[in-house]
Amino acid sequence: MATTATNGNALKIQQFSSSEEFSHNFLKAKPGIWNWMTTVDHKKIGLMYLASVVFFFFVGGMLAITLRLELLSPAQNFMDADTYNRIFTLHGAVMVFLFIIPSIPAALGNFLLPMMIGAKDVAFPRLNLASFYIYSIGALFTLISTGLNPIDTGWTFYTPYSTSTGTAVIWMTLGVFVMGFSSILTGLNFIVTLHKLRAPGLSWGKLPLFCWSIYATSIIQVLATPVLAITLLLLIMERALGIGIFDPAMGGDPVLYQHFFWFYSHPAVYIMIVPAFGIISELIATFSKKTIFGYWPIALSSLAIAFIGSLVWGHHMFVAGQSELAVVVFSFLTFFVGIPTGIKILNWVATMYRGSILLASPMLYALYFLFLFTIGGVTGIMLGAIGVNVHLHDTYYVVAHFHYVMMGGTVFAFLGGLHFWWPKITGKMYNEFWAKVAGVILFFGFNLTFLPQFIMGSQGMPRRYYSYIEQFQSMHVYSTYGSWVLLLGFLIIGAYLLHSMFRGEKATSNPWNARSLDWMTSSPPDEHNFPYSPVVIHGPYDYHKPESEFLLGIAGSDHHEEITVGTETKVKQ
Repeated sequence: MATTATNGNALKIQQFSSSEEFSHNFLKAKPGIWNWMTTVDHKKIGLMYLASVVFFFFVGGMLAITLRLELLSPAQNFMDADTYNRIFTLHGAVMVFLFIIPSIPAALGNFLLPMMIGAKDVAFPRLNLASFYIYSIGALFTLISTGLNPIDTGWTFYTPYSTSTGTAVIWMTLGVFVMGFSSILTGLNFIVTLHKLRAPGLSWGKLPLFCWSIYATSIIQVLATPVLAITLLLLIMERALGIGIFDPAMGGDPVLYQHFFWFYSHPAVYIMIVPAFGIISELIATFSKKTIFGYWPIALSSLAIAFIGSLVWGHHMFVAGQSELAVVVFSFLTFFVGIPTGIKILNWVATMYRGSILLASPMLYALYFLFLFTIGGVTGIMLGAIGVNVHLHDTYYVVAHFHYVMMGGTVFAFLGGLHFWWPKITGKMYNEFWAKVAGVILFFGFNLTFLPQFIMGSQGMPRRYYSYIEQFQSMHVYSTYGSWVLLLGFLIIGAYLLHSMFRGEKATSNPWNARSLDWMTSSPPDEHNFPYSPVVIHGPYDYHKPESEFLLGIAGSDHHEEITVGTETKVKQ
């Protein structure tokens, strides 16, 4: 034990061998299913969300593989047209509502957000658990709809077909309606947590950019999701009670449904992608070992995307009979929303410039993201051009664009974040060689799957079609082969991550030498996150400052016993 002086007071500096001397690992506390079912620990709730979204991603992915198998040839292979319609509807609904919307905010956000701000939990722990159960109930309703009579409307549930088909539309839309409450409550919880539970010294200008992205996403969840809930409730009432809201025969308007649906669903695109931006900011700063370039532009651009993204829903309806003025306004706003996204990409590239870049697997996923999401963004700007949109509307070009944004963007960022925080979540390291191999396979397989769809769409191949003319067969074959490569990559990821949980090398508390608070606790984290009260004196990207100056923890008493754990300075309570 050594002694040092700070502000004239002698403070004892003590070295501890491991964080277990403070408290036991939360994963080893109170084992049993009942403990998990009744927990209010944000980390366990985040892990339950993570297990759920990974399961639904597997289900949705296998549905996609099934679709690609059928599309190997124009003729019927092993399913009829009605079955095809049901499968692509389930694929879309499962991927959007059960996987991609909750994947980063509810799963990784729940696990990481309180630790990143130095809190012991979210603001409303019991509400957090209730949100997970609400999500589970909604998922149960969607599974019931699948068992009864799978719907065939597409994941958008467009009227008038959704009000007249004999499939289980009510059960499916009721499931999505219920899950909306989970999204709203989670967003509300995160907003209050960020406002009220930040550690002393952690100002808005020192928040990790992942927290800013979750904050912007939460605002969208709270403000936009009620619109979807009302829309689906009206659709249920239309089917169950025969109220003429969308039925023109009773004075309704089916196009009104599109306005209501996309008023939520286009902001929902940013619920999916804005958290991914936050992950990429953390990865690029950490593995470039540089102070993030343009902190405030990146942070505020997330809020700008949340605002502007709520105003562009009409670009989904350029051919739906809008006025010329409305079409021009929505086209302009579509171009405009690309500006804050471009700001992020510019600042990420500037951060990497002359950085000490470590090409670990999480960083490789960040680089894949930059390439794939840029393609998705540029093709989205093209779809914002009115004349181009009229030609490409409802073609495979739109399918490819959407997947380059959602899968090439959100899913690759999710995988990068999962690899980055895997040592923190499990306390184990995965096999880095196989992680890099799987990443290369996914990158190659993704482009093989969806680049041909840009070509097909530009040549007029409609989406959602069960059959097609022979000139498109070669492109469909390439796309199907690519889906098999994607499946191989995901199976490899699942294999080495599972292996790491049982036989992986033990991870240190901060294997990446990151600077945010979530890396200043044990791996896996202590049950209450921090065995001390952290006080932040530097930002999470101050790599130009000595590590010993980064974090100082103090106790609220006259005597402060200072503790050094690794390169972190804390004060024992």
